[in-house]
Amino acid sequence: MTEQLAVAVLGAGGRMGAEAVKAVEAAEDLKLVAALGRSDSLEALVEAGADVVVDLTTPDSTEQNVRFAVEHGMHAVVGTTGWDQGKRRSLAALLEDNPQIGVLIAPNFALGSVLASAFAAKASRYFESVEIVELHHPDKVDAPSGTAVRTAQLVAAARAEAGLPASPDATTKSLEGARGADVDGVKVHSVRLRGLVAHQEVLLGGPGEQLTIRHDSYDRASFMPGVLLGVRQVASHPGLTYGLDGYLDLND
Repeated sequence: MTEQLAVAVLGAGGRMGAEAVKAVEAAEDLKLVAALGRSDSLEALVEAGADVVVDLTTPDSTEQNVRFAVEHGMHAVVGTTGWDQGKRRSLAALLEDNPQIGVLIAPNFALGSVLASAFAAKASRYFESVEIVELHHPDKVDAPSGTAVRTAQLVAAARAEAGLPASPDATTKSLEGARGADVDGVKVHSVRLRGLVAHQEVLLGGPGEQLTIRHDSYDRASFMPGVLLGVRQVASHPGLTYGLDGYLDLND
């Protein structure tokens, strides 16, 4: 029998964490060795002998959690928001001192969402205009979503590489926020509505046509295949990987 990979889930009391616990328990090649809540000590990860830590906690605790994991020789798969460039640089520096450890930070674990963002970036090179609309449940604390920010960054980079100017916009008068947030020159609009889970549209426009690339997650179970993919592959990707697309060979 193949040896099972020892996995710990942080944030196990939350909705995403609870789904991750179920997914790990159902996987024959994985073994859940710890499921920690907010008040549990991180030392339990060491005592449990975790190989991989899945962090699905909160922005105010995720950096400490991941640094603890790295410093104790554990790989980490992270779905918590709040990892700005400064925090990622700091983590990358820590990983240089622990070169055998891999960390994956993924703004979105839904494989369809990752693919949609990659497709949108490729398509944006061929359209004059592009904007993003992301729609989530009203309990979400950040806006725009990490997925939308990541998508906008990918789109902006693709358009810059193609030498395209900013999308045309003749607006000179508007209420604050009416034109959305600006992420690297790409407009992003956030909707918060009861009944939604996680949804995103990338709207691409050219003379006489529009292309819409949309992804919908109707249940948090949609994120679990990506979480498990990350858990299984993180050890073979030492250092810091930002975005699940880094594991999907979509960048060629």
